Amino acid sequence: MAVTGEKKYHIGLAKGEVGEYVLVPGDPGRTPAIAKYLDGAREVAFNREYRTFTGSLLGVPVSAISSGMGGPSVAIAVEELNELGVHTFLRVGTCGAAQPEIKIGDLVIAIGSVRSEGTPNGYVPLEYPAVASIDMVNALVEASKAAAAPYHVGVIRSVDALYSDLMPDRMPRPHQLHEELDMWSRAGVLSNDMETSTLFVVARLRKLRAGTINLCVDELGAGEIHHLDPSYMDRMLRVAVDALKLLIEHDRAAARK
Repeated sequence: MAVTGEKKYHIGLAKGEVGEYVLVPGDPGRTPAIAKYLDGAREVAFNREYRTFTGSLLGVPVSAISSGMGGPSVAIAVEELNELGVHTFLRVGTCGAAQPEIKIGDLVIAIGSVRSEGTPNGYVPLEYPAVASIDMVNALVEASKAAAAPYHVGVIRSVDALYSDLMPDRMPRPHQLHEELDMWSRAGVLSNDMETSTLFVVARLRKLRAGTINLCVDELGAGEIHHLDPSYMDRMLRVAVDALKLLIEHDRAAARK
């Protein structure tokens, strides 16, 4: 890949430094772990919360770039990466369970996300849904089945205030927060994160492809986030990489038609 043009202000990347397919964790420390699953990966940028490694899968350039926490930094990443030619975004993050059957270490694949955070409101009204790309969902389900990993598929919820969900009793309006959390659980929401609804909305508005697979690190009612055995994260990353391979093969087959 030839590097051309000026580097983008926030992500610190120029054309030729990033693949058209990207894996997006929140934590900058997770990108080196993802890089181990890419062929010939090397670190190409680390600016602010955005740390990027670029390698390849099946001969196609693929990157891992961290987004930091929350919707604002995700939106900036999607906008600037879109300008560099990225068309596929796969979030590999963590979440807290909103259903009792979702256990620590389980994978959650989002088909859509409740917009309980504010960044997409700067783009479109709340009536606009945050929806995953169906081929991303299908690839993640297929890869999860092949890995025999415990997984759940459905609607999740994205929030700005992590600790309002995690410790509602410590907040100024605990009763309202408990009622809200119970309502979303009764509505069938599987889990909560901080980034997915922004990713889905901005990607769809820019006519890009986006999906999310999250690792459960907080069971319903636990009130704390757990540091898991690294094997759980490794399993999710392997599933995500395998799903991306399926998408690359799908795109190649479609291009030959």
